[in-house]
Amino acid sequence: MSQSPLPQQAVVAVVGTGAMGAGIAQVAAAAGHPVKLLDNRPGAAAQAVAGIRAQFARLAEKGKLSSLEAEAASQRLCAVEQLSELADCALVVEAIVEKLDAKQQLYAELESIVGPDCIFGTNTSSISVTAIGAALQHPERLAGLHFFNPAPLMALVEIVSGLATAPDVAATLFATASAWGKTPVHAKSTPGFIVNRVARPYYAEALRLAQEGAADYATIDAVMREAGGFRMGPFELMDMIGNDVNFAVTSSVWRAFNNDQRFLPSLIQQELVDAGYYGKKSGRGFYDYRDGAVRPAAQNEAQQTAAGRITLYGESAVVEALTDRLEAARLSFSRAPDSDGRIAEIGRAVLYVTDGRSATQRAFDSGIANTVLIDLALDYNKASRLAVAAAEQCEPAAVAAAVGLLQAAGFAVSRFLDIPGLAVMRTVAMLANEAADAVNQGVCSESGADSAMRLGVNYPCGPLAWADRVGVARIRDVLANLGASYGEDRYRISPLIQRAVFAGRNIHD
Repeated sequence: MSQSPLPQQAVVAVVGTGAMGAGIAQVAAAAGHPVKLLDNRPGAAAQAVAGIRAQFARLAEKGKLSSLEAEAASQRLCAVEQLSELADCALVVEAIVEKLDAKQQLYAELESIVGPDCIFGTNTSSISVTAIGAALQHPERLAGLHFFNPAPLMALVEIVSGLATAPDVAATLFATASAWGKTPVHAKSTPGFIVNRVARPYYAEALRLAQEGAADYATIDAVMREAGGFRMGPFELMDMIGNDVNFAVTSSVWRAFNNDQRFLPSLIQQELVDAGYYGKKSGRGFYDYRDGAVRPAAQNEAQQTAAGRITLYGESAVVEALTDRLEAARLSFSRAPDSDGRIAEIGRAVLYVTDGRSATQRAFDSGIANTVLIDLALDYNKASRLAVAAAEQCEPAAVAAAVGLLQAAGFAVSRFLDIPGLAVMRTVAMLANEAADAVNQGVCSESGADSAMRLGVNYPCGPLAWADRVGVARIRDVLANLGASYGEDRYRISPLIQRAVFAGRNIHD
């Protein structure tokens, strides 16, 4: 439904002036709205106004706003002390404590103060919009208006419709967020909405790898950054967010989905939380941030020689990248047609990209003892590191030759314990699977899921677009093999992915 945004003269109120509330107020004032700020802590709203005005002044100093624009935006801000002062507001955004009863009470009180056309926009990140609206006489006026921190910088806004939300209210908030310079996406009020739901596998698969001893935290983080293209590895990201916060969100989503194994909280993270190792803010988490602590380095395989005849197979992205890299290194090699999915041979070693089976199982299934698997990379031309795993049957000399080949091609090589799916491949498959399930359940659209994950958590590629790049059938096979390896419902395949494979199409087609 096409809808006009709120006019600039419409008064916007923000209740709760912590980091999120102040950020939302800054965005609304910069967009031209008169903005009222209210907080139940004495002096907090006035302090927030002063902080936002200082922020506008800094933006003017940096040339991002003119001095006139900064002054005008500052003058549109006003601190108030009573709910009754919000009577003329067209939109009231709450950014108060994440407690259902507090949000219900706030909006129930506001219903008798504001006009009948005033929209309520909750910035909740985890509470059901439907549940908040259940306490209202007119729940149709309530929708989620979920910004991401810091609100002035992060582009994404989730527009979340509860069961009773009027379509024109959601459409107005969508148009208003767009007019404010944001990229809105529509979502249905389900646990975690889009981002906090779809992001769970980024943490969960890394925690599973660590629990099984696949590699240490620093090495997994390095592989996810340097091969996967993520800005931060999962363990450093959890430490930055706060393990207490991250664990609480995971636990909330898990409970809300009736203890679905896909969202099962990690015992490793629970131990950290129980110990008070919350991450950067407490000085210890997965890493030690105390004075004098040394950050551990990622594990690199010792330098090996690319000993033996090299043959590259087929014309996949990884093979073309290896071709360019080996030519740059002036190593001779031959090319051959694709043969059983292998990408390269060197000496007695046969290299494949992981398909969700362990190298040991793949060696058994194929009868090729000297099987070495490499992980997925976002871009094999640009990746600086790859994770590898070797079958237990593999000869040490074959492992050394495979490592030497990848090192000669310019990769730092991190050897993992032979865990199914390695790191990037299993994580991308699970991210795509969760995004596909959200789409399949009507939570959002395909483009909405991808935009939310790129803009809300800075993923290098939307998970469904990434699945299309890798190949939907390949993602399906990875998930099926992970499910067979673990025997867990955790890796069940989304019907949307199954349908795309059976139809022979991409998810975005």
